[in-house]
Amino acid sequence: MRHLIGISDLTTGEIESLLNTADDIIARPGDYFGVCRGKKLATLFFEPSTRTRLSFEAAMLDLGGNVLGFSSASSSSASKGESVQDTVRTVSQYVDIIAMRHPREGAPLAASLRSDVPVINAGDGGHNHPTQTLADLTTIRREKGRLTDMTIGVCGDLKFGRTVHSLVEAMARYPGVRFVMISPEELKTPDYVTRSLSAQGVEYRETASLEEAMGELDVLYMTRVQRERFFNEEDYVRLKDSYILTPEKLESARRDLIVMHPLPRVNEISRQVDDDPRACYFKQVKNGKFVRMALILMLLEAAGQ
Repeated sequence: MRHLIGISDLTTGEIESLLNTADDIIARPGDYFGVCRGKKLATLFFEPSTRTRLSFEAAMLDLGGNVLGFSSASSSSASKGESVQDTVRTVSQYVDIIAMRHPREGAPLAASLRSDVPVINAGDGGHNHPTQTLADLTTIRREKGRLTDMTIGVCGDLKFGRTVHSLVEAMARYPGVRFVMISPEELKTPDYVTRSLSAQGVEYRETASLEEAMGELDVLYMTRVQRERFFNEEDYVRLKDSYILTPEKLESARRDLIVMHPLPRVNEISRQVDDDPRACYFKQVKNGKFVRMALILMLLEAAGQ
């Protein structure tokens, strides 16, 4: 059974194929209506979500399939003490594919070992978020025309930011890509991520200054400081406003820069930036639906459905 737990589960060729299919869906949506008629997707979200859950549901509905599931652990048998493995093994008797989000790292992997249908990791703790990365790659390629030879700045919560970890892992495969890691000391990129970059010979540097890095970036990937990942409120309050992107800070940026954000944002991007043509975060949202449609099709085909 083929699952998607981390972006490393996909080869570069498979990623390219998914992005190509997403482009085709955008260009010819009518060709994909009804191709999953009779199929069911379960969205098992043990952690709150707006974009990811609704994106998966919209993707399956646009393919002609049906959706069932829950949006919080409290509305599932997890509230009675049922294990994740038992929940997924049960639900996999009813559906053809599962998208699962969980606050505990590794939970989707554990679930996949007991599932009779493909499992897609829709985010696990501060670890992985592979389908957000596919949305990010779709956006970068559509806006920049390539995935090679660029400087990517990732800014904000780089310690707990699962979207950042997955994006860096994916983009490190492409030649000519370098990273600028912008964060306070307390939220620096985990060692396992930077060690992997060093082992691959990928260039990166770390800085605490967004303004210093701005002029060299082709892509700026902003993230929020995540209250739900902190052990105490005091540390969250101290760090939550470390970086706020404003029109003034963009004055030194390249004209062809693209600004991205996995959302939700709190106040790390001023709403005045929304009207800047370089702002691409709502395009990311839209692209996410199309590439998730492509992924659902790929995994169902791999499962012989």
